[in-house]
Amino acid sequence: MNNLMVIEGYRAIIEYDPDIEMFRGEFTGLNGSADFYADSVEALRHEGKVSLQTFLDVCQEQGITPFKAYSGKFQVRLPEELHRDAVDAAKARGESLNQFVAHAIQHELSP
Repeated sequence: MNNLMVIEGYRAIIEYDPDIEMFRGEFTGLNGSADFYADSVEALRHEGKVSLQTFLDVCQEQGITPFKAYSGKFQVRLPEELHRDAVDAAKARGESLNQFVAHAIQHELSP
């Protein structure tokens, strides 16, 4: 993931905003929003640390759990043909459809 930055152990998605000629970062997995802007990588890291700490401080003050919990379950809608092909491919590998999808996602996330 080329547009992913890890700051203080937390992931942020980074995009360039040509309208303001700055980078924008937004942390993922939070129960709220913590974004930040800067015009260089070094400044982006600094602003990200400040934004994250502010978010965590506000959560603590308000008694809010800062991070989302993930159940490990999600629903996927596929075209009928792709669903059929995925089931067949999973069976051919001796896997469940769930295992097949998990492996495919792991593959896509590998560097």
